[in-house]
This record gives sequence, structure tokens and C-alpha cells, in this order.
Amino acid sequence: MGVLDNKADKRHATAGQQPECGEVALGLVRNIGIVAHIDAGKTTTTERILFYAGRTHRLGNVDEGNTVTDWMIQERERGITITSAAITCSWRGVRINLIDTPGHVDFTIEVERSLRVLDGAVGVFCAVGGVQPQSETVWRQADRYHVPRIAFINKMDRMGANFGRCVAEIREKLRANPVCLQLPVGEAETFSGVIDLIELKALSYDSGSEGREVSEGEIPEALRERAEAARAELCEKVAEADETVLERYLEDPALPAEVLRESVRRGVLAGKLVPVLCGSSLRNKGVQQVLDAVTWYLPSPLDRPPVEATDVKSEARVTREQSVTAPLTALVFKIATDAYVGRLFFVRVYAGALKKGQNVYNPRTRKRERVMKIVRLFADQQSEVETLAAGEIGALVGLKEATTGDTLCAENQPVYLERITVPEPVMFMAIEPKSSADKARLTESIGLLAAEDPTCQVRVDAETGQTILSGMGELHLEILVDRLRREFKCEANTGRPMVSYYETVTATGTSVYLFDRELGGRRHCAQVTIEVSPLKRGSGHAVELAPGVRRSLPDERLADCVEQGLKDGILTGVLARYPMTDVRARVTGVVITDEETATDVALRTAAVMGFREAAQAATPELLEPIMSLDIETPADYVGDIMGDINGRRGSVRDMTTRGDMQIVRASVPLAELFGYSTAIRSLSRGRASYSMEPGEFAVVPRTVREQLLNR
Repeated sequence: MGVLDNKADKRHATAGQQPECGEVALGLVRNIGIVAHIDAGKTTTTERILFYAGRTHRLGNVDEGNTVTDWMIQERERGITITSAAITCSWRGVRINLIDTPGHVDFTIEVERSLRVLDGAVGVFCAVGGVQPQSETVWRQADRYHVPRIAFINKMDRMGANFGRCVAEIREKLRANPVCLQLPVGEAETFSGVIDLIELKALSYDSGSEGREVSEGEIPEALRERAEAARAELCEKVAEADETVLERYLEDPALPAEVLRESVRRGVLAGKLVPVLCGSSLRNKGVQQVLDAVTWYLPSPLDRPPVEATDVKSEARVTREQSVTAPLTALVFKIATDAYVGRLFFVRVYAGALKKGQNVYNPRTRKRERVMKIVRLFADQQSEVETLAAGEIGALVGLKEATTGDTLCAENQPVYLERITVPEPVMFMAIEPKSSADKARLTESIGLLAAEDPTCQVRVDAETGQTILSGMGELHLEILVDRLRREFKCEANTGRPMVSYYETVTATGTSVYLFDRELGGRRHCAQVTIEVSPLKRGSGHAVELAPGVRRSLPDERLADCVEQGLKDGILTGVLARYPMTDVRARVTGVVITDEETATDVALRTAAVMGFREAAQAATPELLEPIMSLDIETPADYVGDIMGDINGRRGSVRDMTTRGDMQIVRASVPLAELFGYSTAIRSLSRGRASYSMEPGEFAVVPRTVREQLLNR
């Protein structure tokens, strides 16, 4: 499959070196992401893709700190991906807009917003670790956005590699339908190449040319029977998923290669099949076939259904065809700060075209903005272009008020796209400037970080006046503070990281609140009726004004004041001043006796105080983040580890065996996991390892609640 002779290989490498800014037919564009668990080999795979596509002339390695996509200082120092990097390259005449995403759970928003705008994805799995926790998370994220995928089982050269087990875990844990397009020739130290099941050929890679030269050969006799059986199974699975070839399969089960490829592509686009390939990116084996699979099986923008949006004027659902002639519809999915050009607004254009100098409309701000510059991206480098057409990904310079998740559209046909789902932060720390002279710079710098990263949230504690920085974990907060110091030249003192608790309500409560007070020699008076009710866990919060309420107010500005008052109440909570979540606040009535006294202050204050009264009547509770913990340990230490989990208010969900190791999956409150890395090393004499990710928020037990409220 996808075999290149030496001459063809040189031809494609040369083509890949050409500038990527020329016009390409939409059917020859692939917007894809590389997603996986941490350390599965995403960045190494991306580096090989760029090398074989001719965009780079040397192989970058994570351990050497010279990769293209991990360009941040913090990424190269730590050997991890922190921010998603967008890159454009070409393979076999197809333009590939590629996004390399982080694997660490603290940076999950980078995966979320990348998958939101991509048409396809390559899931990279470690041949030793199989389907790991973050693999499951990114797979669910891709499911949410209906993104077709192919799977690449990497690290086949590692001790303990097991191709069959990985395929079985993809089927069982991810509830996918994997179809093997390849088999490995050997495993671990004997891994030497792959068998292409579509062409029934063995592929080997020349180490002297860094894997550029791929040779076809006969399948080793010892593997021929297995390969033929695997191809028969591939044909059967494809026929089951594709009625167009079922009749042909019943007549002759040995489907030709071209028929098989076309059928696999239809199955992938329909979400029925996940093609599985294998190799070793670090050893330069199998990556060209991943590129072939991207061009053959993953969708172009034309293969995706028209994007759904909401009409601003009628609130009706509308669709936009992915065509340059359709009204402009684009999504800002990321913001980054560049040292040379300022703020870069990453966009995916779904319909129409964005042109340099064009005015675009933002329905959230209800304002028009001007696009000063358009660039195509190559990690931290850019090349300027005049236009971004439907189906393309690039970045804009010059926008003033856009934020992550905003829609850019035509002003005469305004629509807005579904916003990106942002997980709730689970940790926070207090932060303050080292000197009073740094206060303004710190405030501005944190604001820029929060604009880039929606999971970085900032608030000022109403009681202490402290600035509180929230994030997705200790590593996330550490990186944010490091970026403040290095990028923004802003020194700050920080407190120790603490768990982010939230408040919620478990019943429905109502309040009628009258605010009537004289301030500054003027009377301020308004009465509001507010209903507070619970939402499904994980829903966030909702603020509503009954239709009659908005019509009864003499000025739209006053309605905004009421909404802002409700938001202030949700932000400050009622039990211990933690932000509230999974709560709906609805204003059902407003009474104004005199328009002169119905001031902004009166409406906003009445809404805040009325909300607090209603929330107190709605049985408020505290919520804490529960982490999903995966522990890999020798069997000898399972008992001690499970006892430790119970002592941390945790519960074991299930246990499985992987080789001679036991996998313990548990749910444990984050508050009980500080210092866990030291504890598990002690319990297992350094032989156990673990990974964790946010699972859910749960009501804290009564005893813990009392401790939190009394501290």
C-alpha cells in the first residue's frame, strides 16, 4: 500500500518543498489532527510527516529538543507538547493542514478546539501501552464532533509491543470497528517492516536513507497464511459495512485493491470503519503509509456535511455549504500571541472566503472588524496570503475584540456557530505582582493568557482582594506562571496550588427581592423575582430573562444589568464564595414603580441579592473534582495500592491484566491526590506508574463540606 520506488519518492519530496500558498482544489485538501495519549509518539510522527513531505530537511526529535511543532521553550525543555501547532504540507498533490495536539490532560482544551475545526484525525497508539486514559478522552472528543479517524499503532519496535492486543483494545475500550490494513513483520526487537494487506506485499524501510526508500517484496513464508487470513477478514468487514460491494463480495470474496480502498474510504467517511496501520516513527518505519492513508481515506472539506449554524435574526437553524460562493462563515478556534505581529487569530473557514482588508462581522460583540493580514501557518512561522477560502485553516491579524469560539460572518447574513466546549478548571492559585509597579503589567499579561487559553480563568476574590488564577492542573498553572515570566517579562509571587471547588443547587428555589436605597443623594429602586434551579452535571450555567421581562423594561441596557447581576451572583456563590455551576438562574418578573429610580445600580444589585436568596432556598451543595486514575503495577503491590485508594476516599472501578502488570482504574477526589507520585513510588518500590485525568464533579461528603466551610 502506498509504496514508492526511489524515483517516485524523490519526485514527491521535491513537490513537497514547493510553497504551500498556491490554490488547491477543495477536494485535494485534508484538515487533520494528530491525537493521542501523552508519550504515544504524536510529535515524532508529525516530524516524520513533515520530513517525508519535504517541508523539513532533517529529522527533528523530542529528546534533542529540535522539533518543529514543539517550538515553545517550555515544550523543548520538558519534552512535551503544550500548545497545538498548525502546519501545512503536501503529499501526492494533496494539501494537508495538520495540527499536532498535546497529550497531557492539563492541555485538553487544545485537543478540543482542534477537533472542533478538523475534518479527520490520526489516532496514535503506543504498541506497548495500548489504549491509555487520554486516548479514550480524545477519542470521545472526536466522537462528539463526528470526526472520521484512522489509527496508527506506533512503537512496534519497543519491548512488550503487541499489535493484536492494541487492535482488540481499540474495539473494546473505544467501541470502534477497527479494520487492519497492515500487519507488522515481527514485534519488538524483531520488527522490520509491515505487510500491506490491500496489495498483499511486504514493505521494508532503508535505514541508510532515514526511511525514505521503501522496498516492496514478497511476504515472508512464515507470515503468508496469517496475512491471507487477515486480508479475508478485511474484505469481510468492509463488505459488512458497505452495501455497494456486498454483492460483489458474495460472488468473489477476494476484492481487488482499488475496490477495497474505495470501500474503506466510504466506511471511514460514514464513521463505520477505523483503518489500522502500524510502524515505528522513531525508527522511520510506516509513516509514508500513514500519509497515503490520510490522502486516501480521510475526508476533504467537500466530503463533510454542510456546517450547521444559527441565524442571528430568526434564531432558526441554517446550513452553510463549504463553498467560496456561500456567505462567509468562519470560526475563531484559537488565539496566540506572536512576538512580531501581535495577536494571531486561528480560523477555520467553513463557507465563503476571507480576504485581506475585508470587514467581517462578529455576532457576539455585534461589531464589524477589519482583517489586516492573513497568514498560513508553519508552527511558529507564517507565510502571508491574500485569501483563505472555504475549507481552509489559517490565522488573521488585526482583530480587536474576537475571542476563542467567536464566529466571523457576513454582516448582511449573520449567523453564529456552536461555541467550543470548555472544561471547568480543577485547580487554582493566588497570584500577585512582586512590586506595585508590576500590577498593571500582571493584569494585562494574565488577560492575554486567558484570551489565548479558555481553561485559564482569572477572578478577584471579593473578600481578600486576591487575584485567583485557575487552570486544569499543577502543570498547567506552572506553565502559565513560567510563560508570564519568560514571554511577558512579568515577575509574580504565587501561592500553592489548591483544588477548585464549585457550588451548585440540588432543588428549585425562588426569591422576590426589593432593592430600595438612597445612594449619592439619589433613590435607586427595583424589584426582581428570580427562580434558581439545577442543571444536569457538567452543563455549566444558564442565565435567562423571561420574554415578558425583557419587553417590560424601558431600556435594553437595564436588561443587560439584570443579566450581569445574575452572572455576578453565579461567580461569587452562596456557601463559601466558590463559583457556581450546573445552575439555571431565571428572572420571571421585574417591577419598576418609577423609571427615574430604576437605575443600573438598582437592577444589578437586586439581581445579585435576589439570586443569592433564591440559591440559598434551592439547597446549595459544594462540588469537588473527581479524577479518573489509571495505575499500572506489578501484582505484588495491588493490595497496598487499593488500600491507599480507599484511604483517599477513592473507589476502584475495575481491574485488568496487561502482560505481567495489573491495571487498576479508580476514581479519587483531586484533593486527596497531592503528593501521590511520591506515595505510589513508596508503595510499589518505584515499580508502579500512573496517569490521571478529570472525571466528573461530585457533591462533597458532609464531613468534608463542614471542614471547607469552617476553614
